[in-house]
Amino acid sequence: MVKGMRSQFAGLVTYLFLGLGGLASIYPFYWMLTASTLKETDIFKTPPRMLPEGRFFANVHNLAEQWPIWRALFNSLFTAGVVTISMILLSALAGYTFAKFKFKGRDMLFYIVLMTMMLPTQISLIPLFIIMTKLDWINTYYALIVPFMVSGFGVFFMRQQMLAFPDELIESARIDGGRELYIFVRIVLPTMKSPAAALGIITFLNQWGNFIWALITTNDKEMYTLPLMLSTMVSPGNVVKYGSVMAGAVIGLVPIIILFLFFQRHFISGVFSGSVKG
Repeated sequence: MVKGMRSQFAGLVTYLFLGLGGLASIYPFYWMLTASTLKETDIFKTPPRMLPEGRFFANVHNLAEQWPIWRALFNSLFTAGVVTISMILLSALAGYTFAKFKFKGRDMLFYIVLMTMMLPTQISLIPLFIIMTKLDWINTYYALIVPFMVSGFGVFFMRQQMLAFPDELIESARIDGGRELYIFVRIVLPTMKSPAAALGIITFLNQWGNFIWALITTNDKEMYTLPLMLSTMVSPGNVVKYGSVMAGAVIGLVPIIILFLFFQRHFISGVFSGSVKG
């Protein structure tokens, strides 16, 4: 009896902490959504306004009049989309090569790929910026896209998935006369939907929030990405209209939510399949 009461009490405390943690996590997003629908004078009132009003589209209109928000949204979508597609294709191709081909220096090359995962991103910023400057790629899509088209993590992740693909199927396809690229595209790649979706979502999220690199390589408003534009709006010297800023943040959140809703099943299965395959 006493043991049962203790178990119930422990369960109640656990759910209480989980509930408080959930509310603490959700509240900033709820406040952002609410603030995007309020007048400037109502956003920081005490006590805070907890219910939304109907000024969201007015705040979006004010935002679009002062800043090229739709251009920034396009820049973010275009760069994140191209990087995501290239990351999936190039990482899958490299991972397939490391997993299924034996050639001299393969292990050494793979160790070098693994080493790139250990390097902090900040270390490569200055060399990359110098390269972009020499190539005259500042304020271009090349600077925002090319350095992130493939990564050590992507190659490692896809290589781990490719190891589980049966060698017998590849050999059968070769005996039937299939060329290597045909085998990769038509036989191997279609079985990697879940890992590819997981890698794609991770890449898109990273690239969507890639603020530092966009700050370094762009100084033209027409090339600003959405996070960079939102940060510029609240920088010192500007008259900050928080209703418009929050409306822009909500707009920036929509593509991420849509992406996750469409691919969440593949994302979860892809991540977990990577944890059990060797």
